Amino acid sequence: QVQLVESGGGLVQAGGSLRLSCAASGRAFRADFTDWYRQAPGKEREFVAGIHLSGSATYTDSVKGRFTISRDNAKNTMYLQMNSLKPEDTAIYYCHEAGVWGHGTQVTVSS
Repeated sequence: QVQLVESGGGLVQAGGSLRLSCAASGRAFRADFTDWYRQAPGKEREFVAGIHLSGSATYTDSVKGRFTISRDNAKNTMYLQMNSLKPEDTAIYYCHEAGVWGHGTQVTVSS
């Protein structure tokens, strides 16, 4: 079974940037869609961004214009470039493919 491993989280000041990575181990991505979700303390997990094999991407409204999702199929890796970060972006970020979830990476944005 494929495992998804996120990395790149950390502590950053508001206005800063982080780049998250999600590496698929065991085999290549197979699903047409791969996604990023996040879960803030006391809140439900929410969709952040998704990308189709073709490269077409979709974003939740709150991150449009600030986050960019990409996928390198040759490296079996998906990325989330996060710019202009806000304190409300603080959450654990998870990558997802066809029902398989990573363990998450913590992103903390200080004001």
